[in-house]
Amino acid sequence: MATSNDIKNGTVLRIDGQLWTITEFQHVKPGKGGAFVRTKMKNVLSGKVVDKTFNAGIKVETANVDRRDFQYLYMDGEDFVFMDNDTYDQITVPAATVGDAKDYMLEGMNVMLASNDGTPLYIELPASVVLEITYTEPGLQGDRSTGGTKPATLETGAEIQVPLFLEQGVKVKVDTRTGDYLGRVTD
Repeated sequence: MATSNDIKNGTVLRIDGQLWTITEFQHVKPGKGGAFVRTKMKNVLSGKVVDKTFNAGIKVETANVDRRDFQYLYMDGEDFVFMDNDTYDQITVPAATVGDAKDYMLEGMNVMLASNDGTPLYIELPASVVLEITYTEPGLQGDRSTGGTKPATLETGAEIQVPLFLEQGVKVKVDTRTGDYLGRVTD
């Protein structure tokens, strides 16, 4: 247990059985009345963002979120198997917990896995990853300067928009937060 005065960015609170991460906070001491803490919180599982105000000094329940490096090993049916890089223990994470991260994960990739009391909460990928284009329509001669885009399928099965001149077999850098094409990668 902590008080509302201990709230900082990144603090994880347990409210009504759900975990919420503080993304913004502001301690306010008005001229009249008691002080309070204005926060913006994001639900750890659903991603929903809400504003909440706490009176100063009230007790809040904090949750311990353990973030550790894991290596993605393989997919087992609908679930994903990860290995702890420190202890070499393997854990199985359901597809719902992995979410959209599956579109950018290759076997052997290192990821950050956040868990609470041994329950996996979410996967955090590096800001960008390098993936190979496995299918895209061929570009036409002269399509290099128009700035147009076309769909391309990556080796993970995800589909992104790439410039017209890129062809199958080219490695590209992709932003894992937005799915945007960042550039071509030469070996």
